[in-house]
Amino acid sequence: MKQARQRFQKGSLRLVPRANHKTAWEYRYTNPATGHKDSMYLSTEEYPTRSVALDRLDSFVRELNSGHPLTALGPKTFGDLLDRFVKSERLLEIKKLRPGESNMSREDLSFTTAGSYLSVIKHIRKRWGKTQIGKVKPHLVEEWLKSLVMAPKTKGNIKALMHRLFERAMFWEVIPIGRNPMELVEVKGITKHIKKAVVLTVAQFYLILDLLPEPYRTMAQVAQCTGLRVEEILALPWENIHFDTLSMLVDRAVVHGRLQRVKTEYSEDELPLDPDFATVLLEWKRRSKGTELVFTSPATGRHFHASPAQQDYLRPAGWCLVECPQCGAAIGKRCMDTDGETPVVHEERRALAKRNKLDNVGWHTFRHTYRAWLDATGAPMGVQQKLMRHADISTTAKYGDALMESKRKHNSIVVRRALGNS
Repeated sequence: MKQARQRFQKGSLRLVPRANHKTAWEYRYTNPATGHKDSMYLSTEEYPTRSVALDRLDSFVRELNSGHPLTALGPKTFGDLLDRFVKSERLLEIKKLRPGESNMSREDLSFTTAGSYLSVIKHIRKRWGKTQIGKVKPHLVEEWLKSLVMAPKTKGNIKALMHRLFERAMFWEVIPIGRNPMELVEVKGITKHIKKAVVLTVAQFYLILDLLPEPYRTMAQVAQCTGLRVEEILALPWENIHFDTLSMLVDRAVVHGRLQRVKTEYSEDELPLDPDFATVLLEWKRRSKGTELVFTSPATGRHFHASPAQQDYLRPAGWCLVECPQCGAAIGKRCMDTDGETPVVHEERRALAKRNKLDNVGWHTFRHTYRAWLDATGAPMGVQQKLMRHADISTTAKYGDALMESKRKHNSIVVRRALGNS
């Protein structure tokens, strides 16, 4: 019996409504394996115009008519691989979470990671989207990364995601299992910090506290007494603070208003609660009048956002850690506008703070300072790692330079021995 010849098909593309008042491109085609009509959807966020969507479908349509039904419809171009990755990791669904919504599943990526991946994917798609997977060569990727005008860390993020994409391609049997080609790509400078982390002395910490209004003052105390990340502090519920056992459970974080689990499984841990610090928290609990969260925004009744407080209060407080050359305001005192009542920060003071490496004070400053103060107490590195909740002790070692007093003390011990005075 003679087999009927497969007819060439182009399929049809139309714009259709989706959930949350969104739209998508629906591509309708005949599945050669079943003879039934099937649909494929493309996000208008990723493919904003018909021509862009058709470009994406070009390789799909060619494979559709190649005589190798379905088995040949897997990812062929790097753009196809990106699409499958976006779908399998539910990146678009996670990114659509609204402020106040939570994603506490360990299976899903965090809201921040999903957003970061989508941002990096745009760069990758622009250069490699139409390239056959087998033609994405390490030397070409390395030359491309060198040509990009962006921070080394960002280039490192691009390389890392491309590495993961090749791992997925091997897992999905799109390419043979072997050495990941991205292991051959080098990105110089990705371990260097663009700005050196600020570590506060005890005196500087108290000066900053005096410049912060509530609730930011108490937030800063929590940060310095626990080493918690700001996203963990803002997500902290009273039920996780156990005054009877003097302990605190850290298991959640909030980023851009979206509640999620903490950064890693190592970050989820029970921390000790110092009795004096517990007294501070009890007093704050009395003042917060029965709220579920330790810190509840009066404007929304939900979580605070970290960035506005950092820009409006912490940064200016850091600038005030130097004397103002313009108006003579003392260290720890604010500059005043010409009316003598409105606080300002003069440009000359900002410039001086920058020269003294004090222009970058933020929420993470307290975490760096916490580790530096731990080191000054002589706490073993293993204990510091546990209190910082790092998976790797080498990460702990990168946090917080030693305080000058501590360096001076231990250096003097060596000097006395060298000079025969001990």
